[in-house]
Parts: sequence; C-alpha cells; structure tokens
Amino acid sequence: MQNRIDKLFAEKEDLLSIYFTAGYPEIDDTRKVLSALQNAGVDFVEIGMPFSDPLADGPVIQQSSLRALSNGISVGRLLDQLRDMRPEITMPVVLMGYINPVMHFGVEAFARRCAEAGVDGIILPDLPFDLYLSDYKDIFDRAGLRFIPLIAPQTPDERMRHIDSHAEGFIYMVASAGITGNIRTSQDYRTAYFERVRALGLRNRTMIGFGIKDHDSFAHACRHASGAIIGTAFVQHLAKHGTDEAAIAGFVKAIRG
Repeated sequence: MQNRIDKLFAEKEDLLSIYFTAGYPEIDDTRKVLSALQNAGVDFVEIGMPFSDPLADGPVIQQSSLRALSNGISVGRLLDQLRDMRPEITMPVVLMGYINPVMHFGVEAFARRCAEAGVDGIILPDLPFDLYLSDYKDIFDRAGLRFIPLIAPQTPDERMRHIDSHAEGFIYMVASAGITGNIRTSQDYRTAYFERVRALGLRNRTMIGFGIKDHDSFAHACRHASGAIIGTAFVQHLAKHGTDEAAIAGFVKAIRG
C-alpha cells in the first residue's frame, strides 16, 4: 500500500505543513487542532511529541512542550488520541520528537502503535541517520513509517547525497543553523543554501522548515522546494487564540495568501 506521504508528494507542489505540540494548549486538544488544520486545507501535519529536554526547539515550542507535559501528555497518551483518527483524517500525519521517549516507550511497540493509528512518518532530529539505518530502519519499514531525515546548511554535499540515497518520503531542509523559530541568517545565505540543494538533483522531494512564519517566507521556500513547514508561528497562534477553528482557518489562509 502506498504511503500517504508518497501519494501527496507525487500529486502536488507548494505543500503547506503545520507543526503543533500534542496536548497543547490542553491535553485533549490534539484531535481538535488536527481536524481544524485539515478543514483549513493544510496538506499534512507534524505533531510534536513533548520532551523535557528539547535541544532543537526554540523557547516558544519549549514552553508548549512543558505545558503539554504538565497537562499529562505522553507518547502513549498521544497514540491513544490518534488511535481512531482514520478515516476522518485523510491527510498524512507525521510525528516529530526525540529518540529518548521513543526508546523509553519501546521502539517496536511505538512503531506498531503508529501503524495501528495510521501515522505515516516519524522525525527524530537527534537520531543519527546511520544509526537509524543500522538499528531502526527495518522496524520502521515493517510499520510502513517513513523516517524523515534532516539536512542543514552545514551538511556537506556528499553527506546529502548519502542521506538521499537511503531516504524515503521527503527530506527536511533546516533553513538556518540553530533552533526552531530562528530567522537570524540572512535571506541571501538561505537562498544560496536552497539553490545548492536543488542543484544536487536529489531523488527525494524536500520541505523547508525553521524560520518559516508568514506568506512571504512560505512563498520564498516554495520557489526552492516542494513546500514549507511552519511551527513556531502556529504554536504562538494557539497560545493567543486557542483551538478556535475559524482562527486556525484564518492563520492558514494568511500563509497561503
């Protein structure tokens, strides 16, 4: 059976993915936000699995994770929330987090529960790609999960080609060095990086994340990749407006322009 991620990338360009934190603002808001984003026309979502030591996350997402953890969210609780999401949720769903909670839950049990819920992919920024290939790829493959690797401006071309030769689904292009929400690097620097990646002619499609926050940054990313991922700006929106469906639809409409 074709993975929903594969099908989406084969059919569409200028993809918009939204990241949000599971169990935030309240513990039972995960499905509300998921449904509202689908109804607003988002192409796929990344649901953050909160962790107490999120090294790659900026202060906004860190605070949302701490709030979600204090609400009582956990990997198991999140998978319970997603258990019956299909067929209501038809878009691809990717989980994003850190390897420690997944290992604590049990990697094989985690993969099995993801498959049962209909999760399509997993992003674990602190899992080295070569360790994924040697220790975890078979487990995720059996569950039909696409493991989404990250590349950054500092990644050498040879390394990018190596990752691309073994990756499936798509490649997550970190737009700038540092943590989520970081937009300190110049537009010219980011553009040069985007053009360098495109010139490699990678087999996998790419999505750009980190620092994408509005229509202009989304449109710029779409000129260089298959689409973009927005996280910090949307989590800020949830903090201010909550899970109101009309407000979420307005946020997505503003990004699409």
